[in-house]
This record gives sequence, C-alpha cells and structure tokens, in this order.
Amino acid sequence: MLSFITAVVVFVESGIALFVGYLLFLTCVALLAPRRTELDHIGKIHTFSILIPAHNEEILLPDLLQSIAALDYPRTAYKVYVVADNCTDRTSEIAQQFGASVYGRFNTEDIGKGFALEWLLARLEASEVLGDAIVILDADSIISKNFLRVMNARIGSGERVIQAYYAVRNPEKSWSASLRAVALSALHYLRPLARSVLGASTGLKGNGMVFATDIIRRYQWSSSLTEDIEYHMSLILDGYRVTFAADAVVWAEMPSSLAASQTQNVRWERGRQEMLRKYVPQLLYLGIKRRSFLLLDAAIEQLTPPFSILPALSFLCFVLSFALQSNIGLSIAIALIVCQSIHIFVSLVVARVPRKVYQYLLYAPIFIVWKVLLYLRTLSGYEKQNWIRTTRNDA
Repeated sequence: MLSFITAVVVFVESGIALFVGYLLFLTCVALLAPRRTELDHIGKIHTFSILIPAHNEEILLPDLLQSIAALDYPRTAYKVYVVADNCTDRTSEIAQQFGASVYGRFNTEDIGKGFALEWLLARLEASEVLGDAIVILDADSIISKNFLRVMNARIGSGERVIQAYYAVRNPEKSWSASLRAVALSALHYLRPLARSVLGASTGLKGNGMVFATDIIRRYQWSSSLTEDIEYHMSLILDGYRVTFAADAVVWAEMPSSLAASQTQNVRWERGRQEMLRKYVPQLLYLGIKRRSFLLLDAAIEQLTPPFSILPALSFLCFVLSFALQSNIGLSIAIALIVCQSIHIFVSLVVARVPRKVYQYLLYAPIFIVWKVLLYLRTLSGYEKQNWIRTTRNDA
C-alpha cells in the first residue's frame, strides 16, 4: 500500500514538474528580453481613444484622469471617454470636470465591465469618433507618463494589440497587496517578457490594453465574466498575437485585505475555469494540427494552475514523501520548490518590485492556504456570484 501511495506522489510530482519546468524555461528566456521601446524614430503621431469603464469611482477616478492629463504626448492626439455605468455618485460630474466625454449607462440586468465596454464601443463606432487606436483602462488606476509615447511607437511599427505592464499601486500598503505584487511580477511582467521573445502571445490582462482600431471593429468586445481572456482567445485563434510593452505601466489599486479581494478572485477563477473548458481543447487540437507554438503556448498558459496551487501541491508532496520516507519523492519535491522560488525571485528582480515587498513573503503561507480554499470552493461550484465590483480600500 505504501509503495502505491509513493508511486502516486511521484506521478503527481511529475505532472507538477512539467509546468514548473516550463516556467523555469520562461524565466531564463525573460532574462534575454529587451525591456525598452525604441522611441528615437517615432514617425507619425497616432490618435488614441482612451476608454474608462467606471462604476461609482468618484474617489479614485480623479487620480487616473490627472495621470492622463500629465502624459508626455500631444493633448490634441488623444480623447478620453468615460462610461459612467449605473453610477449613483459624482463619477460623471468629476469626469466632465477633467474634460472627458461622459456616457451614462443605466442597465441593472447586464451588469459588469464587459457590458459597459461593449455598450460604449457601439456608440463610439456609430458616431465615428474613434482614433487610430483604443486604450482601455480601469478607473482605479494611474498610468506612466510615457504610456502613449510607447504605444504610439509600437502601433507605428505594426503591432496591432499591445498589453502594458499591469502592476500594483502602492504594494507596500499591506501584506495582501504586496503578495499580489509578487504574483503580478511573474504573471504580468516576467512571463509576458519571455513570450515576447519567443513570438508567443503575451495575453490580455484586462487593464492597460491597446488595440489598433481596425481590430476592435473586426472583433466585437465580449461581455463575459472575463472578457479580456475571451477576446484574447478570439485573436490568437485567427493568428493575431498580443505584444508586451514592459516600459508602459499601469498601476492599479488592489484590495488591502484578503476579505476585500475575495469577489475579485472568485471572478477571476470562475472566468478562468470557463475559458479552460471552452478553449483549451480547441487550442491543443489546432496547435498540433497547425504546428503552432502560439496556440500551444496559450493552451499551456490556461492549463498552468493558479499562482498558489503549484507551491501548495509541491509542499504537500514534500510532506507525504517525508512521511513515506521516499528519497526520490523528497528529491523531486525539493527541486520543485527551489525552481518555483527561482521563478518568483527572478520575477521580483526584473520587475523591480520595491524592497519592502520582499519582507511580506513571510505571509505567503497564509495567502496560499486562503487561495487554495477559495479555488476549491470555486471549482466545486460553491461560489456562483455574478460580476461584483471589487471593494475599494477607501470604502
């Protein structure tokens, strides 16, 4: 019986090793990737339409609009459009004070960011006011001063869909926000950096996304729970890849406690599971049929377990191997933990995460246990909520 359990543990470790090995490969490739956009020969000044879906964002929206006003880019070359989605506060008034064009939407049945963007895009296309490219930003964010200069250069070089580095604003505020910054340094910086070298698609992260206008006109925006992932799937299945602009940054407010971030995490995991069931078989089949690394890599990205699951499984295998006195199991488990640690620490270094964030790694076990329990609840169907706006820290 013990030998059978040992064999099962080693088998599970082998499965984990496939994902960890791929992450280690991406880690090595990322170290070779360029991190700056060539701005010396910008050429044409493209026009941008900046779209901001906002639901009761009177507290944080001014910060975003101020960062947009401070952009190092000709003011006549971009316009700001805010969709005030079912707002009951001063969101519309504040947006107008900053010179944004405001579209009020009131629909209590089709609720969520995806519906709001879909609705706004339909109206802007009908009025033919869209610029050369579309920028989508969350209302609780701020952007780097060079954001449009970088995107202008990339659009000018022929890139059609671009993802900025989506980072955490004020990660030192709490240990929860710091650990989110740790996760995003890998998910939103290191891995996209590596994929940009390999010719794969870096994916859409929901915030800081830029699209050539012809792409938006060709592919209707999704109103699903994770509209960014579904839109990405539509693009890569037709051969388009998302490129990564590491030097254009969007910093977003993150909940300062685990309780406040629960609705956001449930939404992400539910959407992720839906996309896995809907698209991964198709990605694998077409990837093999077309011999497309683009599609196979996208399938691997969707199949890779969430940030906390791999270390949790690796530690569990370590404990079981120790109890079973399995030397091979212990060796594999230790190797898995070391490789994942390398992946995380390299991510922190290349993403230049503030030093104080490193101190909060001591809270990682608490975060991992919380995330695993939430993941299991979502996987079992216990968490069935629809779109709910993430609680803002100021609230």
